Amino acid sequence: MHTPLSNKSKETTRSRPGGATSARVRARRRLAGATALLILALPIGAVVALGQRSPHARPPARHSRASAERQRRSAPLSSRAEEEAAINHVLSYTPAVVEGGHRGNEVALTFDDGPGPYTNELVATLDRLHVHATFFAIGMMERWFSSGTRAEVAAGDAVGDHTETHPMMATLSASAQREELTEQMARVEVAGAPRPRLFRPPYGSFDATTFKVLRSLHLLMVLWSTDTADYTLPGTQAIVQRALAGAHPGAIILMHDGGGNRAQTIAALPAIVAGLRRRGLVPVTVPQLLRDDPPPPGRPIPTSLAGD
Repeated sequence: MHTPLSNKSKETTRSRPGGATSARVRARRRLAGATALLILALPIGAVVALGQRSPHARPPARHSRASAERQRRSAPLSSRAEEEAAINHVLSYTPAVVEGGHRGNEVALTFDDGPGPYTNELVATLDRLHVHATFFAIGMMERWFSSGTRAEVAAGDAVGDHTETHPMMATLSASAQREELTEQMARVEVAGAPRPRLFRPPYGSFDATTFKVLRSLHLLMVLWSTDTADYTLPGTQAIVQRALAGAHPGAIILMHDGGGNRAQTIAALPAIVAGLRRRGLVPVTVPQLLRDDPPPPGRPIPTSLAGD
């Protein structure tokens, strides 16, 4: 078993005053402030276009010629009913997964912290590569960038829950954790995505309370087996190397479409996909990986990656 390692907890300095309410307020202020700074840093033309579909994003038409070509060249898409059944099956024996099984040839590409200014372009790049992926979206970001979530849905990608404000979940009460999850669900449903069944904890932070709340909401926690640390902007080649170094049947690879400049991640995608395919590996969504090659029962339940 590959033990998940993460540097995501280093993205922020943790503090524990006050309790759940103050932690949520701080999280909202940090995220709102970071988003405002990001928007101010963009060119004026980009700011005007933030709420609009990228000119590079696929059109809404689901049965276009490009869509038909994508269906021929990508892994066969699973139906929503099949995905639900696969998630329910995995939930019947574990509350969390780090990777799939090792019997097939599929790898799940996942992207956190969006939607954001780069999401439409990233989705369009995946579309040109005939690849589907899973996006763990922050609910609060739907206020400005819901066109990115709509592009994901139109492309046939999966959308999961990454909380409303991106807090350290283990610092929150049960009611605050639940609110973080349900507020995000409501926002992505308004954006046109199905109600999420998958959850990824910000910074890899969770506790026993998190599992109880997830159980009540019928959510499966999805961690990762490979962290590209693309959020550190290590360079395109470093992102490619890290993704391919951790690629194996059943791998779940962590990248980001939001939270900062994602030009390096977008530039790395063609080489990552080409490298996977040279090894006979097929990029898929997490639900499809769980359908085709679920993790076997009996694996240890992962513990928080944030040191909680």
